[in-house]
Amino acid sequence: MAQEHQITPPPELVQQWWDGTHGALYEFEAVATQAARWGADQELEACCEILRGEFNYHHLAEPLRAARRPKPPSLKEQALQILDVNQKGWGLAEVDLDTIRRALEQLDD
Repeated sequence: MAQEHQITPPPELVQQWWDGTHGALYEFEAVATQAARWGADQELEACCEILRGEFNYHHLAEPLRAARRPKPPSLKEQALQILDVNQKGWGLAEVDLDTIRRALEQLDD
């Protein structure tokens, strides 16, 4: 029989997430999101371990992790994407202008 992997977060971790929201009921979504991320991370790590251990595919574990947990685009990449979309006829929203402003502020004078 295959080993069963639990992806239910430990009660202490759930309590930590809940305490971080100051127990506000409307913040339930934040706790649920943290739990979903935690479970997905546990599953990804289990898959990587199987690749390394059972199948001896050490070379595939890191590419799998990189594909499933890509780094978010940099501020520069976000700003360039906004400008690219704007060149295609889209207008700039205030949030877009803020992203471009923050990217420009990071540049050296």
